[in-house]
Amino acid sequence: MGRTLTYPKRASNTVNRYKHRATYDLGAIHSIVNDSKVLHVSFNPGPDDPFPTILPMIGQMGSFDYPSATIDEPLECYLHGYVSSRIMNLARNSDEDGEGLPICIATSKVDGIVLSLTPNSHNYNYRSAILHGYAKLVTSEEEKLWAMQLITNSVVSDRWNNSRVPPDRAEMSSTVILKVKIVDGSGKIRDGGVSDQRKDTENGDVTGRIWTGVVPVWETYGEPVASADNKVVQVPEHVTSYIAKKNAENRSYAEAAIHVQLPPEEQH
Repeated sequence: MGRTLTYPKRASNTVNRYKHRATYDLGAIHSIVNDSKVLHVSFNPGPDDPFPTILPMIGQMGSFDYPSATIDEPLECYLHGYVSSRIMNLARNSDEDGEGLPICIATSKVDGIVLSLTPNSHNYNYRSAILHGYAKLVTSEEEKLWAMQLITNSVVSDRWNNSRVPPDRAEMSSTVILKVKIVDGSGKIRDGGVSDQRKDTENGDVTGRIWTGVVPVWETYGEPVASADNKVVQVPEHVTSYIAKKNAENRSYAEAAIHVQLPPEEQH
């Protein structure tokens, strides 16, 4: 059995509350990131603005230098953005200073609503991940095209080859790809059923009138709706198969998560 690679535990990424639900495994964290349609990217906008900035962005984990690298190996995070956006300008300026723009990437997936006997015991089944790293602009056209393909195919599998490619010069000029070198990360996963205190579970008056359980939650893709200008009669197979695959995977995960045994720390 191979060794599981993990991110180093530092002050910035160490989970303190419910630490038994934390993970530092590269594979688990990267999978959560790649399974998320939107990543929230935060950064310091500069000395004139007291508030941290956070942006919803599209991105994927991958390795241009080692394209055969698997999800549980060291990877960079590639983020897609517009050429004149603030984060791109800050990253461009930070390139001149050295290691890049310090950023934090966060995402969460909700897999269930946990309804308990008391409000304090209500919970979600969820997966969350946080990454810290330094962002630089991708300047190589070869790597930029590779990253654009990686991100496009995360929207719908094989969409790059089923669209008008390569992008023209104007599209290449207006699009910027950030490459984030990850320095640490952590994940937190909650699955299982209800966790109530014994003082409540042994109280017949309480258990006799309050329903408890888990409502599974999963992301569902609906039936494709053609655009007004669409000339193709049949929805392409790469779209329909992606919808069917993701709907089945999402439902299966959410329903299976309910039946995972609670860790000892949450068994009362």
